[in-house]
Amino acid sequence: VSMILWGPPGVGKTTLARVIARETGSEFYSLSAVTAGVADVRRVLERARRNRQEGKRTILFIDEIHRFNKAQQDALLHAVEDGTVVLIGATTENPSFEIIGPLLSRCRVFTLRPLSREAVRKVLERALERDEWLRSQNPRFVQDALDLLIDLSGGDARVALNALELAVRLAPRGEGGVEVGPEQIREALQQPALLYDKQGDYHYDLASAFIKSIRGSDPDAAVYWMARMLEGGEDPKFIARRLVILASEDIGNADPQALILATSGFTAVDLVGMPEARIILAQVATYLASAPKSNASYVAISEATEDVRKKPLVNVPLHLRNAPTRLMKELGYAAGYKYPHDYEGGFVRENYRPPEDSEKVYYRPTEHGFEKNLRERLRRLWPERYRDKE
Repeated sequence: VSMILWGPPGVGKTTLARVIARETGSEFYSLSAVTAGVADVRRVLERARRNRQEGKRTILFIDEIHRFNKAQQDALLHAVEDGTVVLIGATTENPSFEIIGPLLSRCRVFTLRPLSREAVRKVLERALERDEWLRSQNPRFVQDALDLLIDLSGGDARVALNALELAVRLAPRGEGGVEVGPEQIREALQQPALLYDKQGDYHYDLASAFIKSIRGSDPDAAVYWMARMLEGGEDPKFIARRLVILASEDIGNADPQALILATSGFTAVDLVGMPEARIILAQVATYLASAPKSNASYVAISEATEDVRKKPLVNVPLHLRNAPTRLMKELGYAAGYKYPHDYEGGFVRENYRPPEDSEKVYYRPTEHGFEKNLRERLRRLWPERYRDKE
């Protein structure tokens, strides 16, 4: 069964793929989506076809498969569907957004979580016991340095192992071995001791502080909390997605440019990656924080959705229905519909909702920013709805 392994870095996606290949007796081919192209994929698929003729199973492992574009992912479809290869794709991104639907539907998605503190500790202890060079250094950890390494690795075994080796190399030699302290751990990781769990409560606490700072029009607080998230290892695309949502939910028509900037920012972040993505995110975040605010669109869709769920559903009035056939016209579909462009100013008084609910106001524009212009126009068009009390 082809599969997508979805999880953060260092949780063992590549190792798991190799174990599956070994345990199933399959030939294993590995590609990185960062460097491989369609030609590389086709070469592996050709080998897989020969293997199949000889009765051998082939596993194709593609690391960072989310970096493949649509054409590259399309090249895999037929071989996955007919069983020429078993695809194992590894990704740190949500497959629903990054993997094309036809390919995703042919794979099972397995979500891998960051390693627990206990698991990281076992990985490090095993390395200290089995690695010949580490044993030769006889490292001794002081001031809870090993616990610090476990905390700062963020559940990433690869980060933990690389930092362990570097910290031992940086540590001063004492009697009988090297002495590894917090200073060497932090230097090896090249970052301060940031408390940040990308999957836990602190992740959501920082994200909440970030969003509330923008909603509260404080650009300085916004960039501070954003810097905390980025330095803690947060995915910049997570932040970019939150900014797109906020642009509509908390700014909306008070500044329509906000959504355009936020969506452009998401595209740019995806294009350039870190570390430059932080500059793009800062531009978007400071603009959104400084922009006029309105949640009128959010309130409108929330109230309309509540009515749709709670109230009986009624038929679409005949004059609003489409009438593409003669029979529909004979049944009265579209009869009496007034085409606004035939009237002065492109507007004509008409009832566009069921008669039972024709007076309910969902969208109540504020007097903030550009939305004030919309409010004034709607007051002229629908004065009975948009009186001063609204």
